[in-house]
Amino acid sequence: MSRIYKGVISVADKFVPTKLRPLWEHDAGPKTVFFWAPAFKWALVLVSLDEYRRPLETVSPTQSATLAATGLIWTRYCLVIKPINYALSLCNLSLGLANGVQCFRAINYQRNLKATS
Repeated sequence: MSRIYKGVISVADKFVPTKLRPLWEHDAGPKTVFFWAPAFKWALVLVSLDEYRRPLETVSPTQSATLAATGLIWTRYCLVIKPINYALSLCNLSLGLANGVQCFRAINYQRNLKATS
């Protein structure tokens, strides 16, 4: 797999414009996993935001709390690793916030449901 990736990068390297060269060559740029991790992790954030359309009785507070905690813990980690990965940090913060709000909504819904019954 590494040979394939290096081959793709070497071909793509020829087409990168001069203005984008600093981003391309950055320690957390597209040539590294530091770029691709947040690129794919944004899918979790988008799914989390899409969950707001679901009825609250189907939302799992445990799952939302776990994803919120994971996002917030990894946000901190992204700021202490070398090189600092701001893109992954922002992605994890978004994941933590989106699921934290969803967890609060689900818990509040269940609390109100118990109060009315």
